[in-house]
Amino acid sequence: MTEPTSEHVVSYGTYVRVWMALVVLTGLLVVAGRLYHESLSVPALLTITPLKAGLVLYFFMHLRYERPYIRGMVFVALGTLTVFLSVLFLDLSFR
Repeated sequence: MTEPTSEHVVSYGTYVRVWMALVVLTGLLVVAGRLYHESLSVPALLTITPLKAGLVLYFFMHLRYERPYIRGMVFVALGTLTVFLSVLFLDLSFR
C-alpha cells in the first residue's frame, strides 16, 4: 500500500529566482574559464559547479520536500562520487 503524497506548491517567483541564480552562476563559470589561467579557473569551476547542481537538486528536483533519509542517500551518493573523482585527480597528478 502506498503512502499518501503531500502536495506542495512552489511559486513561480521561486523558480524564476533560482533560474536567475543559475544564469548568473553560469556567467561566472564562463568568465572564470576564459579569463583566468588554468591553475585559477579549475578551483573556481570546482566550486561553482556543485553549487549549481545543488540548486537544481534542491529546487527543480524537489529534494527540498523529500524526507531526510532520501536527502541523506543523495548526499551519500554525491560524497562517494566526490571521493572517486578526488582519487582520480590524485592519480593523474602523480603520473
